[in-house]
Amino acid sequence: MSFKSDIEIAREADKKPIQEIGAKLGIPLNQLLPYGHDKAKVGQGFIDSVQDRPNGKLILVTAINPTPAGEGKTTTTVGLGDGLNRIGKKAAICIREASLGPCFGMKGGAAGGGYAQVVPMEDMNLHFTGDFHAITSAHNLLSAMIDNHIYWGNELQIDERRVVWRRVMDMNDRALRDIVTSLGGVSNGFPRQTGFDITVASEVMAILCLATSLGDLQQRLGDIIVAYRRDRTPVYCRDLKADGAMTVLLKDAMQPNLVQTLENNPAFVHGGPFANIAHGCNSVIATTTALKCADFVVTEAGFGADLGAEKFMNIKCRKAGLAPDCVVLVATVRAMKMNGGVARGDLGAENVKAVEAGCPNLGRHIANLKQFGVPVVVGINHFHGDTEAEIEAVRAYVAEQGAEAILCRHWAEGSAGIEDLARRVAEIAESGVSQFAPLYPDDMPLFKKIETIAQRIYRAEDVMADKKIRDQLKAWEEAGYGGLPVCMAKTQYSFSTDPNLRGAPVGHNLPIREVRLSAGAGFIVVICGEIMTMPGLPRVPSAEAIMLNDAGQIEGLF
Repeated sequence: MSFKSDIEIAREADKKPIQEIGAKLGIPLNQLLPYGHDKAKVGQGFIDSVQDRPNGKLILVTAINPTPAGEGKTTTTVGLGDGLNRIGKKAAICIREASLGPCFGMKGGAAGGGYAQVVPMEDMNLHFTGDFHAITSAHNLLSAMIDNHIYWGNELQIDERRVVWRRVMDMNDRALRDIVTSLGGVSNGFPRQTGFDITVASEVMAILCLATSLGDLQQRLGDIIVAYRRDRTPVYCRDLKADGAMTVLLKDAMQPNLVQTLENNPAFVHGGPFANIAHGCNSVIATTTALKCADFVVTEAGFGADLGAEKFMNIKCRKAGLAPDCVVLVATVRAMKMNGGVARGDLGAENVKAVEAGCPNLGRHIANLKQFGVPVVVGINHFHGDTEAEIEAVRAYVAEQGAEAILCRHWAEGSAGIEDLARRVAEIAESGVSQFAPLYPDDMPLFKKIETIAQRIYRAEDVMADKKIRDQLKAWEEAGYGGLPVCMAKTQYSFSTDPNLRGAPVGHNLPIREVRLSAGAGFIVVICGEIMTMPGLPRVPSAEAIMLNDAGQIEGLF
């Protein structure tokens, strides 16, 4: 049986002018800044004008730990938004923008798939409206101003050994992880060791995602700690007078992007992915604006629920005063079989025992999400080849965990294939049963916050951190940063730091390699195991298959 590729389906979309999509949310023409005919920025004037409206219901879509078999979190987010509109609800979706790194690397794009996609797919997965380029430029402007300040006399007395602000680019490039700059003589500055992170891991990205206005944006940018003096006192971005110019570069990027689904429903696409090394959520300004314009807002959080959903709850909701009304946990029969030990090449054969053996990963995520006081529904993202016996095994297991699993066929059928889930989610959200609360209080010590996530979410036995890391956390507490949440950077493939340890492991240890203070964003980054903040390309990168065909159309994006 042959299927059309995602890009073929997207190319056939019957797109409406973006003004018609904005009208569905009551956005006037003069508050849309068009980027062509099918995408636009939403003006700050409109955003300000709707702040007194009541919020709609907030639905979070998350997933089990990702496997090569595929889960379809963004696809389900898009499908559910379309499904809610299909059953008569006024719904919008909020998803994250795509990074060029995975588009040309291994994971692919971030526009959904099949008949549950956001379009224009090619634009979204490539340069889109330039937000990531603006973030990269703003971040690297600050980098340049640090080195320039040191070159011209170093009035701020920056200790060149303690510059903590690295550079970024929106591409996977392992060769840039650890570098030395300013070689070549006196005119090139003072040599020092530094490195690159991928743009989505930039604190500037996190700040843009969490800021509520341009004023808040500049305040947060000014709060960035870029270096320390010899007496260990911090040097801030505003000390270098860089915050104003950075805000100018980010002025348009701060405005949410409006596009549409294949079924012409509104979709806000704004903010960065990568919940394994960043907080990985759609921007606060996009989510809060959508909540003022729609009765239901469906948003996503990156990778597995142990990363994306945990950060959505403990960081984004805490910072923005949000509370989800329902969580949809996406799983596939194929992924259950992989967690149960089946090789990727054997996934096509029915194997109920492997499904049952892999279900504890799903169960762990259900239990974790319930700790936040939010009702959970499992969406089984249907793949061709799934058998009734395998699907029933997942349903039965989920019922044993005190939850409900609903089969969804949105990839193949669009909104018609996800009506059952849409109705159930709407019923739960409107019932008001959610009793959301973050997992830990603000005043808990930083290391205890790390232990809380390690033990209650990852089920680790112990957190391994040397004296230098513990002392650094205590120093930040003494400096007034003890009330910040923690942003865990960890492999997305496992509850542990071993990407090959699937299922629901217990008794493992969580080794912490490094901690970073993101004072402007307002969280502590905790880097665990061997996770890298600058990924590398795989042996066969997706870029090898991306090209223009004879008609000038893009091929190979997925």
